[in-house]
Amino acid sequence: MFSMQTAANAYAKVAVESKVTGANPHQLITLLYDGAIEALNQARMHIDSRQIEQKGRLINKAITIINEGLLASLNVEAGGELARNLAGLYDYMTFCLIAANRTNNRKSVDDVIKLLAELREAWLVIDPQKTTGTNSVSTAATLPRQFVYS
Repeated sequence: MFSMQTAANAYAKVAVESKVTGANPHQLITLLYDGAIEALNQARMHIDSRQIEQKGRLINKAITIINEGLLASLNVEAGGELARNLAGLYDYMTFCLIAANRTNNRKSVDDVIKLLAELREAWLVIDPQKTTGTNSVSTAATLPRQFVYS
């Protein structure tokens, strides 16, 4: 039987696939941040309602996005200290989320959401589509974007 939830899930999957297909590299990193934050926001609700299996699935999804998306995309050689610092921060987030998953600690999840949101906002500031042709962001500020992610 095709339920409304199944239909909603299918629609969401197509919507995400469409965003990914049409995204440039900068937008793909933004989508990774969005996906991790969304998964962790949902995990928080499941912690509150004591739905342990769903909470674990969503925290694991966020960990996968952080490790296999954000961390794996870093170009540490070209990105230098900035990329190394981001790698360390992603490792720290993973550590916090593993502990939060084990202990149902919502505060740890909240802390990681805050870190991801701050990184997302910083990433949006250096969006090449928003900075091209304007002097609002200096060339020095846009340089790291070119080298941090592969």
